[in-house]
Amino acid sequence: MAYPTSVKGVLLVDQQVLLLKNSRDEWELPGGRIHQGEEHGQTLSRKFAEELSIDVALSAPINSYLFEVVPGRQVVIVTYGCTLIGKFRPAISDEHIEYCLWPVERLSELNLPIGYRRSIEKWANTI
Repeated sequence: MAYPTSVKGVLLVDQQVLLLKNSRDEWELPGGRIHQGEEHGQTLSRKFAEELSIDVALSAPINSYLFEVVPGRQVVIVTYGCTLIGKFRPAISDEHIEYCLWPVERLSELNLPIGYRRSIEKWANTI
């Protein structure tokens, strides 16, 4: 069975990770589904611009895994480390409730899916 793919970006700003809160009251990484013909880097650039009005560049792949978004709905998550281009002046879209910069060592305090947490910790340990 083929699953849809969602590309997510881990962006660290001042040694804190950028997270977005969704309508399910969960924190998540910026990113989303790939448009037809897009490369992963293009998807991440587009999604960071749409969701936060900031520019990023794809740095390196982190990992990929199957994630059950809601019961019965699975998505392949592909995560990449990202670097900020320009200034960090986010303006959140209506896709999310809020954003935060959160210390990596305190991720267990948030309602954050474990797969995202593993991706963030892995990226933080490589840079």
